[in-house]
Amino acid sequence: MELVEFFPVLVQILLAFVLAVVILTVSQIFGQKIRRSRTKDSAYECGIPSDGKSHTRFSVKFYVTAMLFILFDIEVVFLYPWALAFRDFLAAGIPILLPALFFIGVIVLGLFYEMKKGALEWEK
Repeated sequence: MELVEFFPVLVQILLAFVLAVVILTVSQIFGQKIRRSRTKDSAYECGIPSDGKSHTRFSVKFYVTAMLFILFDIEVVFLYPWALAFRDFLAAGIPILLPALFFIGVIVLGLFYEMKKGALEWEK
């Protein structure tokens, strides 16, 4: 391989580095300066100091719901390439419908299991 083939990659790396330096420099020059009377770690919300805690605790239900969303979202993402390649598999004579239905069945069984366990109920 010649080094000429890596020239676009080098240009992209240099461009990313220059852009990062420019953004940090402009932010330092034109950014808002912290007054000495305010503490450095205080949250800035429209100039009004907050009354309550800045770090509230969340219930485990939020995290469980987020993990379930990510899990089922990733499974749906795996179905997208199958839908695009379905026509090519049919043309080649490869049976793909039964494995895809099995995959969807596993997803549906997992959803029913989570509903039975009460992972999607907020009142518990």
